[in-house]
Amino acid sequence: MISKIKSIDINTEQKILESARNIFHKKGLSGSRMQEIADNAGINKAMLHYYYSSKDKLFDAVFQEAIKRIFPEISKLLNEEMPLFEKIIYFSDKYISLLQQNVFLPSFLLNEMNQNPQRFKKSFLKNKKIKPDIFIAQIKKGINDKIIIPLDPMQLFINMMSMCIFPFIAKNMIMITYRFSQKQFDQFIESRKKEIPEFIINSIKKK
Repeated sequence: MISKIKSIDINTEQKILESARNIFHKKGLSGSRMQEIADNAGINKAMLHYYYSSKDKLFDAVFQEAIKRIFPEISKLLNEEMPLFEKIIYFSDKYISLLQQNVFLPSFLLNEMNQNPQRFKKSFLKNKKIKPDIFIAQIKKGINDKIIIPLDPMQLFINMMSMCIFPFIAKNMIMITYRFSQKQFDQFIESRKKEIPEFIINSIKKK
């Protein structure tokens, strides 16, 4: 009987978090309402407050979940053991795929980082940070071995990250500017998996 109650509790909390995730990702903290989250989860507001006493606490749970979903995965991709050029191709493909599965996360995280930098700092410090040390060491070795041109490893890392993430943040602008349908935008994003590593490798490869 106790295990059944626990199962119900877990299922209810999962429904709440899924509902909150969908609404917070689209509307942010200020634009979301607890009643809307409760309705979307199929529960009453009293039940919602039983699990999360305030909107801030529920938002914090969703925000920390987003941090855990993205940043450790980036570190994992960067620390894979493979040659530098293969890693650039691999990273672009896997990171874009991750963003495709979490399309609201980039805008959500960026907005909340700007709106409440202290919340981001607190949540970020609780979780595993991005650690590009291995990747940066590979870049330095590539420079020393004259495989790639001299460059700032952190600049290259930021370039890779931003080229992958920008189209998701600027989705509406891109779709309006180029009159893309959703299908065309999805195809455009898919093509980035090839375009980005080709552009980066061609720009840094020693001629």
